Amino acid sequence: QVQLVESGGGSVQAGGSLRLSCAASGYSVRTFCMGWFRQAPGKEREEVARLFLDGTTTYADSGRGRFTISRDNAKNTLYLQMNNLKPEDTAMYYCAAAAASGGRICLEYTGWGQGTQVTVSS
Repeated sequence: QVQLVESGGGSVQAGGSLRLSCAASGYSVRTFCMGWFRQAPGKEREEVARLFLDGTTTYADSGRGRFTISRDNAKNTLYLQMNNLKPEDTAMYYCAAAAASGGRICLEYTGWGQGTQVTVSS
């Protein structure tokens, strides 16, 4: 059975950095669209970053310039580098996988991790 396990969350002060990891098993991250999502209490789930099959990336406005999504194919692990964190970044962060149809076409996300909590204090 496919599995995604996030780690690297924690509590940091505003301006600090965290690197979230998503270890995948059962399939290779290089053959799927991969994304990072976050959800804060009382808010809708938000896609933070996406990594397409061809290696290109997209970011939500909220994280553009501060967040970087990447993968390590040898370790079969997805990462989200988060710099200059702000209190509004506080949320549960999830990684997800979607089948790809072509280099920049992602189908519905169907694989999800359990989440890792990020808390940013002012």
